[in-house]
Amino acid sequence: MPACYILYSRAINKFYIGATSETVQERFDRHIRGTYDHKYTALAKDWEIFLTIECATTRQAFAIEAHIKRMKSRKYVENLERYPEMIENLLNKYS
Repeated sequence: MPACYILYSRAINKFYIGATSETVQERFDRHIRGTYDHKYTALAKDWEIFLTIECATTRQAFAIEAHIKRMKSRKYVENLERYPEMIENLLNKYS
């Protein structure tokens, strides 16, 4: 199922924002296995799934990913988890 997802690493205290057309677990497993070993997620080995936003289409997932990245705000990312209505607003905006 298409989704936008956010990973978190305690070791580097950073978030990673991505989108996928496959399941988040499949994509997460690729990150953990090192499939993307020259990418941002190679900086740490302790990534965990922080948040998943299930989307209706791959296009919606990538639009939400781009929106979150444009915000350039750690607080915004943290608030997405804290306030589910923010996610609903994103899903409606990019439907």
